[in-house]
Amino acid sequence: MRFKDVFSIIGPSMTGPSSSHTAGAARLGRIARQWLGCTPDRARLTLYGSFADTYQGHGTDLALIGGLLDYVTDDPRIPDAEQYAEEAGMEVEFYTSGLPAPHPNTVKIELWHGERACSLIGASIGGGSVSVHSMNDFRVQISGEFPTLVLRHADKAGVLASVTSTISSSGVNIGYMQVDRKARDGEALTAMEMDGVPNPDMLKHLRELDHVLDIRVIDLKRGVDSDAV
Repeated sequence: MRFKDVFSIIGPSMTGPSSSHTAGAARLGRIARQWLGCTPDRARLTLYGSFADTYQGHGTDLALIGGLLDYVTDDPRIPDAEQYAEEAGMEVEFYTSGLPAPHPNTVKIELWHGERACSLIGASIGGGSVSVHSMNDFRVQISGEFPTLVLRHADKAGVLASVTSTISSSGVNIGYMQVDRKARDGEALTAMEMDGVPNPDMLKHLRELDHVLDIRVIDLKRGVDSDAV
């Protein structure tokens, strides 16, 4: 049987009883926080499938909150994440849904900070691994295993050519790329898993490109308590 890494067998170092319900949930929370770019003021989390059935008993709620606070999977603060969220001024609401979902352990995370808002839908797929299927209603496929560059941009000719040329010039290789758009000539989103972490110069040049609206770096190996780029 093929597997991606040792986590597929023994799971990661973590706080909590289940790699699917706690470690994966914490990672999904961290991805959402980095997608927002800062600690949220308010979070609404909708749980599906077995997440909805057992989230309180398995500590999924605490792990998700911990991830939103940028705690890694084995952070000892996760059991008290609700208290730390309150101290940070973060309001968290949990809902459950009986609607079908892409995976039994699925969560929709909606975040706000002032006028900034974002959403994602992702699943904990076992052994602490995760898969993000949607960001701001755009289709993506993000594993969190590699540094990932997420760009919001206008759906204009030449944008992707300029983006990939800029990345190539920086010496970073793109391992996987997915593009989705809501309408022709409307807004588009491109997610790129990369072999290396984007450097500040690359990000500066990307932001200067025509029609690039916003850039975020998703990197779960980044140090904790640092807001996303």
